[in-house]
Amino acid sequence: MTAPSKPRVEAHRRKRRAEGLRPVQIWLPDTRTDAFRAEARRQSEAVAKSPTEREDQAFIDAVSDDFEV
Repeated sequence: MTAPSKPRVEAHRRKRRAEGLRPVQIWLPDTRTDAFRAEARRQSEAVAKSPTEREDQAFIDAVSDDFEV
């Protein structure tokens, strides 16, 4: 039988802290929800209809890293 998880987790955390790391918890929007998709679409459409759409997109392109999918 394996050891209970609490001591293993504590040992893992001690090891990571000894390596100079610390745990961080962050809360992010759930991109899987219909509400998120609707809001993303709403914002995208608002930007696309903006009179400064070209300048806005140029800025995003300038500050974005190039990467391949």
